[in-house]
Amino acid sequence: MRIDTDRLILVAASETLLRAELADHRRLAVMLSAEVPHDWPPPLNDKDTLRWVLERMREQKGSLGWISWYFLLRRYDGEKPLAIGVGGFRGLPAEDGTVEVGYSVRKENQRAGYATEAVDALVEWAFSNPGVTRVIAHTLPVLAPSIRVLEKNGFRFAGDGEEEGTILFEKLRPA
Repeated sequence: MRIDTDRLILVAASETLLRAELADHRRLAVMLSAEVPHDWPPPLNDKDTLRWVLERMREQKGSLGWISWYFLLRRYDGEKPLAIGVGGFRGLPAEDGTVEVGYSVRKENQRAGYATEAVDALVEWAFSNPGVTRVIAHTLPVLAPSIRVLEKNGFRFAGDGEEEGTILFEKLRPA
């Protein structure tokens, strides 16, 4: 499964892709038909994160697209796309129609609008599911760039987050 935007290709992470990433970045690169940089993964993602994602996918059958996506930057000079980030949701929509989005882009690719573009595509994809009524995101108050990504995507501040020190943003399904 994939989503195409102007500059990005978002590829839904399958268990096979995630296991390849855990084993060897070169194997992941081959499977994605993309360049995976030597400093992969992006911030706040590590082997423990990958294991959590894999476990979540095993627990939630039919969750392809609802857990994790790879962000690939299109390159028009004949080179393969470049893996620049990851993002996705914490799982299938809750009974009340809420999903939580998260994202991370490599430092070298930040401040170029890629996170904004990827989050826009993910939110649009989530709202294409009639059962999704709200998308939320937690962040830290000191992460101004992350807050700006959410604001650019029409999220509004919704109060304190569930974890101590976090804040919550939400976007409701358009009427």
